[in-house]
Amino acid sequence: MDRIQAMQVFARVVETGSFTRAAESFNLPKGSVTKLVQQLEERLKVRLLHRTTRRVTVTADGAAYYERASRLLNDLDDIEASLSNAQANPSGRLRVDVGTSVARLILIPALPDFFRRYPDIQLDLGVTDRPVDLMADNVDVVLRGGELTEQSLVARRIANLRLLTVASPAYVREHGVPETPQSLEEGRHTTVNYFSTRTGRPYPHLFDKDGESLEILGRYRLSLNEANAHMAAVLAGLGVSQVAEFGSRPHLERGELVRLLPDWDRPPIPLHVVYPPNRHLSAKVRAFVEWSAELFARQ
Repeated sequence: MDRIQAMQVFARVVETGSFTRAAESFNLPKGSVTKLVQQLEERLKVRLLHRTTRRVTVTADGAAYYERASRLLNDLDDIEASLSNAQANPSGRLRVDVGTSVARLILIPALPDFFRRYPDIQLDLGVTDRPVDLMADNVDVVLRGGELTEQSLVARRIANLRLLTVASPAYVREHGVPETPQSLEEGRHTTVNYFSTRTGRPYPHLFDKDGESLEILGRYRLSLNEANAHMAAVLAGLGVSQVAEFGSRPHLERGELVRLLPDWDRPPIPLHVVYPPNRHLSAKVRAFVEWSAELFARQ
């Protein structure tokens, strides 16, 4: 048994959920694919897949083996790419994780350009505002805002995200315009807050002016942890909040949001592209990192 081929075949069966589709992708008879998986199970002395007449599902042991095997297969691809002409034409599967608003408004609309440049890269895009563990979750690259706490990762700052203090016109008509940041802690005003998934605590609203810095939590009735839902709450008139300029700009232009406290700046949030140190030789990782840096430089 060719162990590498057996691992590749098993991984493709898991990814496609079908022996038939896996066989087609490798241009092999279905019987050969079935035999390779059976030989792999015999060698490992565990059941990797549950088979029925209608579908194939992975067992707990199979899922654990798939995670390790797919990581190894990706590393093998990267080793070959680093020693061949594939550097000029990166290929293979790339797992990227990105925040929801950045994905919807910036990254995804630009992906046609990425695939024109790199047609042989297959992108698995995880879209979530929750922090991910790159090593445990087998993620190649993440785009994340905020200061970095994990020193073992490689990070490159590609942008500074500016935030604006805004509210809906309906909110302003009902509650008035806050004259100072401290007004957000008074009785007539409410805020829409964003809370940390890790700690469960809401982030304060930050304000800078003439060397004075303020942290204002505000009187909030609603706190969320997903950027698109957070923006929807502000548009619905539920309170004052600070939102990314790139996301609020269209709403400001259409009159759906009103900018507040323009004399007070909110310190920008650094945006980093981050990847594990063992990915630094990967042609596909380097391609995505350079492309995303170029994308945000244009933005």
